[in-house]
Amino acid sequence: MEDDVEMAAGENGAGELDDMKKRLKEMEDEAVALREMQAKVEKEMGSVQDPAAAAANQANKEEVDSRSVFVGNVDYSCTPEEVQQHFQACGMVNRVTIRTNKFGQPKGYAYVEFVESEAVQEALLLNESELHGRQLKVSAKRTNVPGMKPYRARRPNLYMGFRGRAPFMPAPYFFPPFGYGKIPRARAPMRYSPYF
Repeated sequence: MEDDVEMAAGENGAGELDDMKKRLKEMEDEAVALREMQAKVEKEMGSVQDPAAAAANQANKEEVDSRSVFVGNVDYSCTPEEVQQHFQACGMVNRVTIRTNKFGQPKGYAYVEFVESEAVQEALLLNESELHGRQLKVSAKRTNVPGMKPYRARRPNLYMGFRGRAPFMPAPYFFPPFGYGKIPRARAPMRYSPYF
């Protein structure tokens, strides 16, 4: 009878082992399918770029920026069509971009992209010209290189107070420098004073 119990346990253990192997195989297949789907999504989103494509994209940005100008001090009520009409004498305008904040209100500057790069030199001659009664500042657009922002260390401003990362500790009670050794008279407590 003991032999029957041992044999039944051995057969049951082998069946459990086969079930575990089958589940492990299913999990591995599912992991492979997930990796393939992730790679497909990354490829579609364009997050994985080879260095040649990134260099070509950067060269394209530089070429577009060489055909563009920055226009500052643009009136807030100005439309892209009015800016395009103002720069139409310089050459064929490809696109006008008036930058806005997160609420959709204009920031007061624009970018004008021309079809030919020669039009940029003529557009620079329109520096200090007037549009809607405001004097425009026109300069060549510079190419923004990502990751090249210079680090500026923050200096503590003595007039604004020091905001350290330490927890707040109230200042100790001290006597004013005048009247050395005198005990201050009893006064009504001052509100919101860190010293009294």
